[in-house]
Amino acid sequence: MPSKSDEAGRKVGLYVKNDVRAVAKAEEFADWLRARQIEVIFRIGPASLRRTSGTGPAKPPKDLFGAFVLGGDGTFLSAVRWVGDREIPLLGVKFGDLGFLAEIAEENLFEAADRVLRGEFKISPRMRLDVQVTRKGEALVRETVLNDIVINRGALARLANVITHINGHYLTTFRADGLIIATPTGSTAYSLAAGGPVVHPKVPGFIITPICPFTLTNRPLIVPDEVEITLRLDKGSSDIVLTLDGQTGLNLTDKDVITVRRSDHPLNLILLPDRHYFDVLKAKLRWSGGRV
Repeated sequence: MPSKSDEAGRKVGLYVKNDVRAVAKAEEFADWLRARQIEVIFRIGPASLRRTSGTGPAKPPKDLFGAFVLGGDGTFLSAVRWVGDREIPLLGVKFGDLGFLAEIAEENLFEAADRVLRGEFKISPRMRLDVQVTRKGEALVRETVLNDIVINRGALARLANVITHINGHYLTTFRADGLIIATPTGSTAYSLAAGGPVVHPKVPGFIITPICPFTLTNRPLIVPDEVEITLRLDKGSSDIVLTLDGQTGLNLTDKDVITVRRSDHPLNLILLPDRHYFDVLKAKLRWSGGRV
């Protein structure tokens, strides 16, 4: 178990929601870390409210011990993009509304941080998606996402017709308001709201969930995580948007090909030993009246 002297010289990241209360807590936490001779890499999310200049490094240093994310699920997903392909473990600290990605509550931050710095935690690797969009053979976008990709029709668009192939084999054309491809971690996000199943993070698969399908026989589908999913819009489609983890978007045309496969770089999520997935799940879904 690391001692206080072992902690000295470490680098710890703080990724913080652009919220006055979250930033104030982060500043207090940064002082707490520095008092233990730990170097703090401070990063504020977009539209920072922090009074000091700058928002921190564009990318975290490779030797970061780990990063604490202060905010909600949106902030956590933004922090995942900040980490990128680097194997830096993240711990979510929730502020405000409940989410599935935050491991601890704000009031437990210092106690949890002490445990993490002493090595009292587990790492849960979470599968991510490697997503590429090509148009006429040219790559427009290549991103790694933790939760999901969503194809959505605009307010004035007709139903989206999404032609779907699995490993090059035609599956079906989803005629719906949209389509979600989610990871097990993302199964409790938009996919769940659209009627998709809850999938344990250790189950190796992708969830394909149509949004308000025109045909009721189009149901959510779980496929193995070693497959490659290819999506394209039917001819003449317009006013259709692709969003990646709710963070970035792209207007699609019928000339675009979206390829989804398992990323070679999972996210390392920090878990405390006394937190159990099913307890968290039933509390956040308020099963049996529970909540956190």
